[in-house]
Amino acid sequence: MASLRDIKTRIGSVKATQQITSAMQMVASIKLQQAERKITRYLPYKDNITKLLDNFLSSETKFKSAFEEVREINRVAVVVFSANMSLCGAFNANATRKLLRTIKEYKHLGDENILIYTIGKKTDQAIRKMDIKPKEYNESVAQNPDYVEMSEITSRLMQLFLNKEIDKVEIIYHQYRSKGVQMLVQETLLPISFEAPSNETEQFPTEYIIEPNREALLNSLVPKVIKTKMYSALLESYTSEQAARNMAMQTATDNADDMLDDLSLQYNKSRQQSITNELLDIIGATFK
Repeated sequence: MASLRDIKTRIGSVKATQQITSAMQMVASIKLQQAERKITRYLPYKDNITKLLDNFLSSETKFKSAFEEVREINRVAVVVFSANMSLCGAFNANATRKLLRTIKEYKHLGDENILIYTIGKKTDQAIRKMDIKPKEYNESVAQNPDYVEMSEITSRLMQLFLNKEIDKVEIIYHQYRSKGVQMLVQETLLPISFEAPSNETEQFPTEYIIEPNREALLNSLVPKVIKTKMYSALLESYTSEQAARNMAMQTATDNADDMLDDLSLQYNKSRQQSITNELLDIIGATFK
């Protein structure tokens, strides 16, 4: 049985750990609230501009964007979103596993034809240990989501697609549903596809008045939708990270509470046993 001193030392260590996890939970909770406000304001814009383009293209039969071109896949780019820090449950591990499965699917293309773009430090570190070198690594944007920086990354991918240096772009990120639910998804960014409106009230094409002309408008609007989708993935990944860390730290704090209860009970039993042994020694000494 552990001595009273050992148990008391363990109680002190658990209390210190609990203070850290509780503080990290509080920080993650504040960051989560900020991220939720940002994504709540941004998603309606993303949904509306995508819907606008879908509606417009449903009435267009002549225009075909270069970003819609579907061709044989000889070279692919995969963008994976993870975190810069750990202590967020299986958030980073899940993203890394999904990336490795995707790399395996395209293994027949050859390693030189699979371009990996890592957003966040943890997945980047994990794949480098496996001798997988990413084409591009971005750390700052994962910690501080910024539209301009994300737009620059997206522009480089779009230019590679237009130059036919890559034939497909896939993104892997966590989709934020709620504080307790974050779904890991994999989507095709390029070539982009547009869906016809499913609402019965929009089954008839809307007559749009276009200035200056259709081609100029769509050449501007399609890249904006692609950048919007990419930035949305970044926001959802960041929000999911904070939610995952909040839940992980809450679980750790609760586990520390349970451990403290067990250690306190063990300490009291050991202390009582020690007192009983001392009394027995005293009583035994009086009969000698």
